Amino acid sequence: MGSITGWEPAAGVLRLPSGRLVRGRGLRRPLPAGPPPTLGVYLLGRTPPPVAWESRWLRWPDFWLPSDRRQAAKTLREAWERAASERVEVACGGGRGRTGTALACLAVLDGVPADEAVGFVRRHYDKHAVETPWQRRYVGRFAVSAVP
Repeated sequence: MGSITGWEPAAGVLRLPSGRLVRGRGLRRPLPAGPPPTLGVYLLGRTPPPVAWESRWLRWPDFWLPSDRRQAAKTLREAWERAASERVEVACGGGRGRTGTALACLAVLDGVPADEAVGFVRRHYDKHAVETPWQRRYVGRFAVSAVP
């Protein structure tokens, strides 16, 4: 899949230190213009609506944490790996809390220290990303559970 081009830098697209681009978005808003993702990771308490591209669903209730943290770590690692050569999007209902938390975890996988990842995402994606204290703690502990 090396022939697939990544996202163009734009609102909602986070550039990780490695140069990988990952689009975050809120599913309650219209699909942004441009090419569709090749992989979507959807963080919702209920089954997401069908999409025309490959997708993964992580059961993740609003304002909370993933129901299966091992599966979340596996899925986020896949998203990070595929973002090197594919268009990956991460989305929840509003595009801030769960999406910001997942993007901060991707930043940890990309080498951002866990204690700086929330700040990184707030500076480069959305200043309101990662909404709850337990989401911030999850990011801080993500490195221990997900980084080999």
